[in-house]
Amino acid sequence: MRHMLRVTREGAEPESDAPDPSRVLDGAPRFTTWNIEQTDKGLFAGLWRATPGKWMIAYDEWEYFHVLEGRSVVTPDGGDPVELGPGDSYVLRPGFKGTWEVIETTLKEYVILS
Repeated sequence: MRHMLRVTREGAEPESDAPDPSRVLDGAPRFTTWNIEQTDKGLFAGLWRATPGKWMIAYDEWEYFHVLEGRSVVTPDGGDPVELGPGDSYVLRPGFKGTWEVIETTLKEYVILS
């Protein structure tokens, strides 16, 4: 059993995706995800990259993330925009709703618990 996990794209198979078209507010954002770890208890860890665009988000899970590259803005419904850039770390809690806007292609490390 591994007790440590290095978060890297090396050896991970990238998955390509996009937000549901009904949620897109601007642009044509595309995602690349490198799932490094996935458990049967709903834990996911890896890297995620998104290209510019804006879409609605709604979280049913916990997500911790750390921005490595790029610029994004996350705006909670009824709240103030939060600018994200390299070095920023946040936790999104279940029930979070708002928008995610990628200004410059963004790369983040993430840990999700559903």
